[in-house]
Amino acid sequence: MSTLKIALQKSGRLSEESLSLLKKCGLSIDSGNGQLKARVANFPLEILFLRNSDIPQYLMDGVADLAIIGQNLLFEKGFPIEIVMPLGFSKCRVAVAVPESFTFNSINDLNGLRIATSYPETTSRYFKAQNIAIELHQISGSVEIAPNIGLADAIVDIVSSGNTLAKNNLKEVAIILESEAVLAVSPKLNPDNKVIMDRFLFRLQSVLRASQSKYLLMNVPNVKIQEISEILPALKSATVVPLSLKGWSSVQTVISDTAFWDVIDKLKASGAEDILVCPIEKIAL
Repeated sequence: MSTLKIALQKSGRLSEESLSLLKKCGLSIDSGNGQLKARVANFPLEILFLRNSDIPQYLMDGVADLAIIGQNLLFEKGFPIEIVMPLGFSKCRVAVAVPESFTFNSINDLNGLRIATSYPETTSRYFKAQNIAIELHQISGSVEIAPNIGLADAIVDIVSSGNTLAKNNLKEVAIILESEAVLAVSPKLNPDNKVIMDRFLFRLQSVLRASQSKYLLMNVPNVKIQEISEILPALKSATVVPLSLKGWSSVQTVISDTAFWDVIDKLKASGAEDILVCPIEKIAL
């Protein structure tokens, strides 16, 4: 029987969040410390734990069928690798930062200056597109220290909260790329594994939909059901169940996290009472 192979970063936050997502998909994973690969006991899937920077090449070579990887790394490598879907975690951005004392008016102020980065291809493409000449210094790790030790005038680096920049007296002045964890697929995926991948994607999509939604229950006067139903962004239509209290019904539906508070305000204004909100484990469509 064919086995689908998925590559994950072997350590770090991205690895932990990826494994958590897979386990929410009902996959039983034996992933002890230091393992380079792990079998899934209840699904034809094998997990490869690899160095993050090596994963795009493994996808290109067909060693891995799928990978959970940062979009920023795929962009840096520049390989023709298809992104199947964004996963909504490990969000960050590749950004340009300069010392707090640097007077910045536009990106043109960096023309002719020294830029330190561990993302040389991303940086080169960005400044070339802006018609700005730079002196590129490729370094690995602790990029933010480069201006403080006189190695560079500015940096291009991954930014999440911005706290590391602030600690090193740097300020963000331009965003090159918004990034998050994505599911990527090898261009050499064989047809047998494509069938397994579709089964895996169904599980993954069910979990991701649930993580972005809440189950909503409320008591509504019967005379207000039509008005309430028009407010609710239901999957198909809201569920209406008569209550023992005459003239009232329970209305139930699924609602997106992003729309939650606006919808709640409208529901209350339209007469909904006793509103309950519950987490959802999976939504299988």
